[in-house]
Amino acid sequence: MISKPLREREFLRQRYRAMASYIGVIFTICGGLMLSPLLVLPAYPDEIRHAGSFVIPAVVLLFMGAALWRMLRPSVPVALNVHEGGVIVLLSWIMVIAFSAWPFVEILGLDSTRAIFESVSGWTTTGLSVVDVTQAGELILIWRSIIQLAGGAGLAILMMSAIIGPVGAAVSSAEGRGDQLVPHVRKSARLILLIYGSYALVGITAYRWAGMSFFDAINHSFAAVSTGGFSTRADSIGHWNSLTIECTSLVLMVLGNLNFITAWLLIQGKLRFFLRNGEIRLMAVLLPIAAAAVFILTCRGIYAEIEKSLRVAVFETVSALTTTGFSTVSYSNWNSFGLLVLTTLMLIGGGTCSTAGGIKQIRVYLLWKMLSWELRRAFLPRSAVLERPIWEADHKAFMTDSRLVQLSAYVFLYFVTFAAGTLIFCSYDYPLHESLFEVASALGTVGISIGVTSVNSPDILLWVETAAMFLGRLEFFVIFLSIFRLFTDIHRMCGKN
Repeated sequence: MISKPLREREFLRQRYRAMASYIGVIFTICGGLMLSPLLVLPAYPDEIRHAGSFVIPAVVLLFMGAALWRMLRPSVPVALNVHEGGVIVLLSWIMVIAFSAWPFVEILGLDSTRAIFESVSGWTTTGLSVVDVTQAGELILIWRSIIQLAGGAGLAILMMSAIIGPVGAAVSSAEGRGDQLVPHVRKSARLILLIYGSYALVGITAYRWAGMSFFDAINHSFAAVSTGGFSTRADSIGHWNSLTIECTSLVLMVLGNLNFITAWLLIQGKLRFFLRNGEIRLMAVLLPIAAAAVFILTCRGIYAEIEKSLRVAVFETVSALTTTGFSTVSYSNWNSFGLLVLTTLMLIGGGTCSTAGGIKQIRVYLLWKMLSWELRRAFLPRSAVLERPIWEADHKAFMTDSRLVQLSAYVFLYFVTFAAGTLIFCSYDYPLHESLFEVASALGTVGISIGVTSVNSPDILLWVETAAMFLGRLEFFVIFLSIFRLFTDIHRMCGKN
């Protein structure tokens, strides 16, 4: 008779074999992704000398992925829980980020700290950069944009579109995308990719029409819809000083910021449900107020022309709230008020289940609703039952105590991390307002910088920002719980107490 500990260890080994096979699928997809920059070689044949820096890591990933899938694939699809999906997400992200850093080391000669930083910034759609774009070739520039586009969709969506079975929902939930457009997981993933890809194609067309070169249009469209913010120009969108390009960017940034479910309602013509969404209502109030305040109290004192002041105020506030990170001006001459507004918007962030980062607008909206509910409760009898509804997609959802507690715990943890990162920056003698701004940008996966983040930044600060970007993208609990689950299961499989 097999003892219970032996049965448990065998069960865990089977689960991890299945999980490893699904990680293999992600490796295979990302290996193919690493070959995609080579598509620009016909237009830029001089870049052929750098092709090996993409081919070698791509082949390694493809081989590893195919081996894991073929050798460990379960005969029957295994239904994974969210914690197991979290382990897949954590291990996949770490490995893919490491391989994606390879070209930055081989081509640009960056050390491991800066190469990992750039890779994490791309995959998390942050946009903070230590690469001198004026010296980087086309292969590197398009690679940065490709990993932002893929990072915006997420490894979970890429995998779910390729795998049939119950694994998708667990991995998607672990990566912060628990809601589906339609009940069928694979169909939902493909719909998201279709919407996302359509954004990118429309963006390329619009940018090209607005006056960008085809190469710039591709890069900036990928960066805009992923709310990533990498640019091929040192001055970002400000390089063109074009109202048409700025308006195009504004539309793409807002689209990238939208929850995919909210976007799906809009595409279906369900305008009534779209306008009832809490995130849409928050944006409709927050953006005009923030833009007006920055226009009056910051931009009017810096830029002589009213048109320029208004353009800057609108563009920078939208870029900060959507966590895109495009910019049209330098912030070196901005006053403290303007920087504080942008910092606040970066902390709030974009829509949940979107490509954007930050605390997320739905959480901020719920905090506001919690305040109003508590004020109402004060005027009601103790025995009264207070309903707490909000609109989610096309139906009402009633908030439970457990969900509100989880929300409060997440926001508290977010601010603790924000405070810790700020203290570390301050310990390196950076002013408080610069430290707050830079950490908010990294943690919110925004990417705009006041000038602190550069190739010459201390290694410790770059690693702090790298950790902040990673935590901000995968939302804390997934990382912490996945690490705990991984080490606990390893001990159990090894027969340790």
